[in-house]
Order: sequence, then C-alpha cells, then structure tokens
Amino acid sequence: MSFAIGATALAIGGGAYGIVSATAGDGSGTATTAISPSATSGRPVPGSGGSNARSGPAAGGASGTVDSVSRSGFTLSTSAGQKITVNEASSTTYRKGTSSVSASVIRKGQGVLVLGKTNGTTITATQVIVQPSGSGSATSSAVVPFQRGAPSTSKQVGQIPANYTQGSGTIVSGTTANQATEAALAAYPGGVVDRVVKLSNGEYEVHNIGVNWPHHIFVNQAFKVVGAN
Repeated sequence: MSFAIGATALAIGGGAYGIVSATAGDGSGTATTAISPSATSGRPVPGSGGSNARSGPAAGGASGTVDSVSRSGFTLSTSAGQKITVNEASSTTYRKGTSSVSASVIRKGQGVLVLGKTNGTTITATQVIVQPSGSGSATSSAVVPFQRGAPSTSKQVGQIPANYTQGSGTIVSGTTANQATEAALAAYPGGVVDRVVKLSNGEYEVHNIGVNWPHHIFVNQAFKVVGAN
C-alpha cells in the first residue's frame, strides 16, 4: 500500500504548525457502537462533550523499531519512546512492500508497522508490515512525546469535523480501521492507535495514546489525514 504524504504550514495562535497528509487505499470494515464514559468514573464529564475513555480492546496499531524477538512475538519501541509488546499468532500475516514475507524477517533493529487488536501497550498482531530502513526511528516534528508530569499540549491543526464531540461515532475494525491507522501513523508516528471511530459525517477519528499530542487524528473517507487535536 502506498502513501501520498505532504505538508502544509498552518498559522495557529500566532505560531506555525505543520499538518502532514497521508493517504491510503479504499476499504471497508465492521462497526460497533462506541462507548463514552469518563476515564475515571464511568460517567460523562460535564461540559466536555464526551471523554477520552477507552472502550476496551479495539483495532489499531503502532510503528517503530523491533527491540527483541521471542517465539511468541516481539517488543517494539516507537519513535516517541513508547514500549510495545506484540503478540503473534498463526494467522498473523507479514508484508514487505507489496510482497508477502515470512515471520523470520522480523529481527532486532527492523522498522515495522503493526496492525491488530490494541489493549493498552499490547497489540495482538493481524498484520506486520516491514518498513524501509531508517523509518522505524523517524519522528514527525509535529508529535509532542509524552513526558511524565507535563501538561497535555492543546492545539488544533487542519480541519476538525463540525460538531465533533469526544466519544461520539462508531468503532470500526477490519480493512477500514487498518487503512485509517496506517494513514494516521504515517503522518504522526510515535503514538499507539487504540481505536478508530467512524463519525457521523463519514470521516474517521483515530484515537492516539502514548504521546502528549496529537490525541485525535482525523482521516477523511479517502484515508487522508485532514486534521488533529
């Protein structure tokens, strides 16, 4: 799968920020109703229009560099410093470019994109895509890595869907979730996608954790990143 990636400078709040666009091919997937309780109380946060609460394991993924390999999987470090455990199965597929490859290509130092069911910092892989040399450590300058005790960065770039509220929409899986995840991680590597939500306007919100910014990445129906906050 190929990506068309570009950058546009946006002036926001007196500063210039880059919004990177990434495009993936068309696809389809299944959907289930998203859950939007508070991350701490299980109830909506007054005045927040939703919440950042996770709804349980869902389709997502991460990209980075392989740290170690075992019989059951491997560990991965993202460019923003997140440590990921990847569990493999007999059904896991492996790809390099447009070619299918074997699990033996997964070695320490290899850059990979992992797609599958995400549960915190553990991913049960459905697909592992070998990345070009050096891409596993590349970091978008727009991503703000997580720092313990540091407040979350608050900024908005690009286009945010009108009337968007956190926790709205339906969680998607399958090819749709994979393509939205690929596009989001190509534009903003370093975080972990723990779910993909289809919004009422047909676009997608890719929920990104493990970094201080961006927390939400918005992908249109052509699987092109159009905004983030």
